[in-house]
Amino acid sequence: MTIQPIKIAAISDIHSNIFALNAVLTDIETQNVDVIVNLGDILYGPIAPKATYDRLCVLQAQRPNTITIRGNQDRQIYEADSKEIAENSTMKFIMDDLPIDAIKWMQNLPFEHHLTENVYLCHGSPTDDMIYLLEEVESGAPTIRPDKEILQLLNGNLAQVIVCGHTHIPRTVKLSTGQIVVNTGSVGYPAYEDDLPVSHKMETYSPHASYAIIELKLINDISSWKVSHIKVPYDHASAAKLALRNGRKDWEYALMTGRVGG
Repeated sequence: MTIQPIKIAAISDIHSNIFALNAVLTDIETQNVDVIVNLGDILYGPIAPKATYDRLCVLQAQRPNTITIRGNQDRQIYEADSKEIAENSTMKFIMDDLPIDAIKWMQNLPFEHHLTENVYLCHGSPTDDMIYLLEEVESGAPTIRPDKEILQLLNGNLAQVIVCGHTHIPRTVKLSTGQIVVNTGSVGYPAYEDDLPVSHKMETYSPHASYAIIELKLINDISSWKVSHIKVPYDHASAAKLALRNGRKDWEYALMTGRVGG
């Protein structure tokens, strides 16, 4: 069987950051890719949910083969009840900003997608969009899981390349099976703090927007995967300004520095 070369631009975790998304899509247009894949956590954030949704609608019209799956915070938006909306000022901002069509769009996104026989897409892990596939965080900071644990989390998935997001940390890890797991990093939110499963911080230490190029190349009839993690500069100060205006000083600091705190 002949394996056809393919070049994929993989993005994830936009988090309503239209400024970062525009910069990344502009950069992708210089890369001559075959397909763009978007791995979820798309519109949750205190920046520009509707503008982000509108830009992705334009992208889908321009590139009908673009693939988008959902993330855990896409679910959080369309599953939010009146109590959560009332108690979460960011969620209220999102709900006030988004049209009903955007909510329905997120509801219809798939959990996962097999792009080809050799490339599998998920947000967190193949069984749970809240699980970090590559990292454990018991120490409060991410460390790579043992090979055996990652394979267990893959739950029998045999794709040559597994592409994920969720942690916001760009990584490529090769497993003992020869499989490659690629985390794209985050387009729009370079650092955050969470208390699940334990209190921990995810930091990239840079305000750049992150995405990945994954390319199957044939050299002397032998196929191999090339992975490039790309850091794109953009107007992060404008994104941070909007986050602060919408009551999120923590996001402002993360967007400006790629760090948690301040």
